[in-house]
Formats: sequence, C-alpha cells, structure tokens
Amino acid sequence: MITKESILFLFFKGEDKHMKKTVILAEKPSQAKAYADAFQNTKMKDGYIEVIDNRFFNDKAFITWGIGHLVELKEPHEYNSDWKKWSLDHLPMIPERFEYRVKQSVSKQFNVVKKLFVEADILINACDIDREGSNIFYSIYYMTGAKNKTIKRLWINSLEVDEIRKGFSNLKDNKKDLLMYNEARTRQISDWLVGMNASRLYTMLLRNKGLNTVLSVGRCQSPLVYMIYQRQKEIENFVSKPFFELIGQFKAQNGTYEGKANIKKDTIEELTEFLKEKLLSLESEIEGSIHKVEKKEKRIKSPKLHSLSTLQTVANKKWKYSPSKVLETMQSLYEKKMVTYPRTDCNFITENEFSYLVSKLDDYKKILNVEFEANTEPNKRYVDGSKVQEHYAIIPTKTIPDENAISSLSNEERNIYFEIVRNTLAMFHSDYRYVETRILTVVNGVEFETVGKIELDEGWKSLFSNEQVIEKESENSENNEIKALPSVSDGEKVLSIIKRKKGHTRPPKPFTEGGLINLMKTAGKMVDDEADSEILKEVEGIGTEATRAGIIEAVKNSGYIEVKKNIVYVTKKGEILCEAIEGTLLSSPSMTAKWESYLRKIAESNGSTETFIANINKFIVDLIQKAPGKINSTKVENAVNDEKKSHSKGTCPCCKKGEMVDRKTFIGCSEYKNGCKFSINRTIAGKKLTEKNIKDLLEKGRTTKIKGFKSKSGKTFEAALVIKEGKVFFEFE
Repeated sequence: MITKESILFLFFKGEDKHMKKTVILAEKPSQAKAYADAFQNTKMKDGYIEVIDNRFFNDKAFITWGIGHLVELKEPHEYNSDWKKWSLDHLPMIPERFEYRVKQSVSKQFNVVKKLFVEADILINACDIDREGSNIFYSIYYMTGAKNKTIKRLWINSLEVDEIRKGFSNLKDNKKDLLMYNEARTRQISDWLVGMNASRLYTMLLRNKGLNTVLSVGRCQSPLVYMIYQRQKEIENFVSKPFFELIGQFKAQNGTYEGKANIKKDTIEELTEFLKEKLLSLESEIEGSIHKVEKKEKRIKSPKLHSLSTLQTVANKKWKYSPSKVLETMQSLYEKKMVTYPRTDCNFITENEFSYLVSKLDDYKKILNVEFEANTEPNKRYVDGSKVQEHYAIIPTKTIPDENAISSLSNEERNIYFEIVRNTLAMFHSDYRYVETRILTVVNGVEFETVGKIELDEGWKSLFSNEQVIEKESENSENNEIKALPSVSDGEKVLSIIKRKKGHTRPPKPFTEGGLINLMKTAGKMVDDEADSEILKEVEGIGTEATRAGIIEAVKNSGYIEVKKNIVYVTKKGEILCEAIEGTLLSSPSMTAKWESYLRKIAESNGSTETFIANINKFIVDLIQKAPGKINSTKVENAVNDEKKSHSKGTCPCCKKGEMVDRKTFIGCSEYKNGCKFSINRTIAGKKLTEKNIKDLLEKGRTTKIKGFKSKSGKTFEAALVIKEGKVFFEFE
C-alpha cells in the first residue's frame, strides 16, 4: 500500500541520490586506504579514491587526504616585511589577524582537496579523532574557500572494517568538532605568539652578550626544560650525609631472621650514646623477645588499562623506548588494525568494548600461549562508560593477527602489541595474592621490625612472568623479593646480635625519558604510585596526551637536553635558557598547566579564544619589558661565558686576536666582523676532520697525513693540511 509517508520518503531519497556528492578527508594516505578497504567499488586516482557504494552514499563519494597539515600559519614577514629581520626594535610581533598559507611542499595535494571540497555537497571530517584532527580539517576547509557545505564527523576508535562501516552509518554532527578546532587553533596561535616573540627576544639579547646561538622558546617546551634543570641542580648541589642504623640478627626456635630498628643517627657518637642508654653492645649475644607476629593476606589487582601516557611510561622502563617511539609504534599498529586509537588519556572502556573482548578471549590467550580461568564479569575498575569521553583505553582490536602477521612485526611493534594484550588479559585474571608477615622483636626496649611474604597465587602476574613488572607491590617492601621467615610466636624468646649499618643520604633521582611524560602530566607535582598500581592521578599538566611526545622531541632537537642511557641531562645551552627565563611565567609549570586548563575550557565552550590570546599578548609585552634586566644578571653572564669557553678552540692563528669558535659545521674566528675571515670547515673534500686534526691545525699550523679525501672525480687521496696566508691548503708529499 502506498502511503503519504512512503511517497515523501521516495521523493527525498531520490533528491539525495541526484543531489548529494560526498567528499571524505582523511589525515594521511594510509588512513584513506583503510577507509577505502571498508567500501565496495573503489578506484585509486591521483590524490583521491573514488567510491561507489550505495550502502553508504547516494552518489559517488571521494576519499582524499592531507599529509598531516596542508596549511600552516604565516611567517612573521608575511604580515609585515620589517619582521623578516630579527631585531628587538620589532617586538612585540602581534598580527591584527592571523592568516594561513598552503605549505609549498604539499601544494599539489592541497589543490586536489580544494577542487573536491568546492564541488562537494557533503564533507566528512575523517581525520584523527582528536583536536589536531579537527584543526587539520577546518584549517584546510577554510583555506579552500568552500562554502555552504553540510559537514559531518566520523568518530571511530579503530580502523577495522566493521568499525569503519559502523562509523559511516552513524556519522556525528560537527558541533563538538568545531569546539575542538577552536581550542586547537587557539593553542596554535598562542604557540606562534610565544615562540616567535620570545625566541627572538632571548636570542637577540644573548647575541648582544656575544653568544651566537638561536634560542627556541616555547609555551610548553620551556617549562619542561626548566623542571629538568631544577632537578639537575638539586642533584648537583646535593651533599650526601652519612647516617647509622641498627640491624638485629635473631635466632628463634625454628630458625633465624633479621630485623631493622626504626632509628637513624647522624654520627657514631650519637649511636654509641643511644646504645649506652639502652644497655646494648654491638656484636654481643643478648636476649630479646617477640612482641607481635602479624600475618595478613594481601591482594593486588591487575594494572588499569593503558592510556598513551601509561604505555609510554611502561615501555620506557622495560625497553628504554622514547615516548615518540612508542607513539610512532602505536600509530603503526593502529593502521594495521591491531590496536585501538593511540592518543587516548583514558584508562577505561565501555560495556561494548568489554563484550567484544570477552568474545575474543580465547584468541588473545593463544597469541600469548597462556591458559587461565577468566572472570568475565565487568569490573568498574576497568569498565565504566561514565569515565569514557572522547576515547576509551588502549586495547587490542577484534582483528586477530595470524602467525605471519605477528612475525612480520618489528621488535618494537611486537613488544608494544604483546604489552597491550597482556595488560588487557590481566583484567580477566585473578588478583595477585600473598601473605605478608610482620614480626616485631624487642631487645632492651628497642623495637626491630621484620617484613616478609609468601606468595599464594601469582594471578595476573603470571602473564608478565618473563617481563619486568613496574607496579609497586607493597608500601613497605623495598625490593619486593620474597623473604622466607621461620615460624615464630608471640612472646617467644630469641637470641640477638645487634650490628651497626652505615648508610648515606641519596640525591633525588634524575629523570628518565619516560619519566618526562609523568612530569608533564602532573606539571611537576609528582604523585606516588598507589598500591593498586595506579600510575598517576589525573591532574592538570603541560601539553596533551597527543602532544607530549612531540614536545620532548622538540626540546631534544633544540639542543636543550640530551639522553644518555635513558637518563635526561640539560645541556649548557639548556642551562642558559633556564637562567634567562627563571622567574618568568615561561619557567612556571603551574602557570603553563593553568593555560592548558583554560584551553580545555575553550573545547567545552566555557572559555573564550579572545580572552586567552589577550592574556598571552599581555604576557609577551611584560616579558619584553623585564627580560633585558634578567639577561644582565650575574648568573646569566656566567652561564654565557661558560658556553662561549666550551665552544672556543683557542686563539685565531691568523689575526692572533679573536677566539676560534665552534659553529658546528665549521670553526670560525670571533673577529669576523672586524675583518678576520679565517675558518676551518669540519668536512673537507668529503672527509670529516677529527678533533686532533683541528687541534694540530690551530696549534701547529699543519696536520699529519690524513687518508680518505675524495676528489671531484670521486678518487680518494691522502694529504696533510696546512695553514698558509689565512687559508687551509692540501700539502702532498
């Protein structure tokens, strides 16, 4: 029977079929390919994929892609030609209106996207489901000049075919997407304002002091470097002090054990006086008694499901992977459809994810070659939809890799994937159980405590039996090793020998590269791990889950920190930056955390871009006024002089006035502006000179014979280098 409603339905369906052309923007080609795999009738074109699939689209659809960002904020000189020259007179640089430009290297792909966008009726933002994905889509969209388009958002946490299809069948509107873009754009502009102005400000002020280097200063980077610098100074200035403790060795009826008194004395004299008061002597047998024997069964639940930051922390401790390596590896596994969305700050999943994990439990067990009785009742510790906002925790997908797929993984991919599977399976396993025994032994009124444990059930820890387990197991266990204790009872008499033990106070531990993630997440307010293995409490921090690894890489690339054997050190250049910004908001992690907090409010429609940028502008003006006075301080002067000395290779052999300064690719005379043009390239005729070669040239005027030079024709030769008439020449035998 034909009804009025069915006629209307057919009319509108026909109109859609005739009218609507859909264009889908992926963030990169690999993502576009993953989407295409979910559709029928796809054809690869130059810069896009054509799709004909009437299950999802009434007409042809086109999947195109960015290559990350296709557009970027303009450089200073594009707003004002005077700003091309670095000068204190041109600060502050605050454009009236921020504008974008197409990145030259990807202009061809931008033109493909532009043509498709302009001709489209419906646009679907299918970039990564984070703030940056929103920023990439809308900055491209506005740059194309496309108008009056219906915009939808694809919101999925996995690139599996069924998840992609489900996502395209349930597209979201773009209200939330626009708020995320607004936050990302505000963040981008604020970073431009701080970076461009503060970098030029400090670079030029220090250049006036004779330091010829470029300082990169950032809203998030600089506080991070300063926190590392503070810890390094604490360690350098730490003075270790000795202390003395008492250890008791006890012989009971059923065996021996050891205990420690809760007493620390700074000197032997103080300890001797204490022993005298208690009528105790060292190394002598004396009777004691057991005052309390306490046995408690303890349980440790499995770790929470991974967010990106907890995975980065664990992977750094286990395999020394840098945070950026973990993110890169996770992205690869995500694109291989083996794990869910990487850039998540959530440790929970919903009932939906839990349900599919239960259905695939046997498959996950086979991957690890383990067997155990699983608890398939959801636990709020892991499964809580109210705690899941944009993304859920990192878990394996429904796609089960076969042996070939696993064997084709790199070592990093394999380690990370197996960690995620283990961490997920642990949720279904039993608790780790042990009996903790505490013995309180008293000798002449001095209490000695002994702690030991007996393992009852390895539980979830059996999944990690061949790996280092990070979680803290017991508040009072120093090394978690199982100490076998004899069977003893309250009131039992024991023979005691008291010994003295000397210790030293220890400095704070330096940061590992993985520890920087926690440092940024807590904005310097480090919190202790909970006994239930919670790695960090959620507090305001620097950056976001998606950006923290990039911030760490940025400060490494700027030469402010270096990583040796996974320990992070601030370089001389980093020290100069920290001395220069000390006392400003750029060194304040708490202030940066507040900035980040306000940016989140913008994403929730509770904050204003105009307010935030106005405050950033005020901060920059204030910084420009106060920075010169700070740069003239003694501490900065000393740091600059130390840096200049570290780069000096001695007096110039030509003018005899200037210092030969290391400029990375060459060593040049500091009297360059006064006419001395002498320099030595670090690489000559394809041969990199050694430090000894350079030293011989500067001190003796010549080197010994050097092998490995290459002529323009590609032939190798050997020769000495000599200085003649202010230049370096080859000298042949």
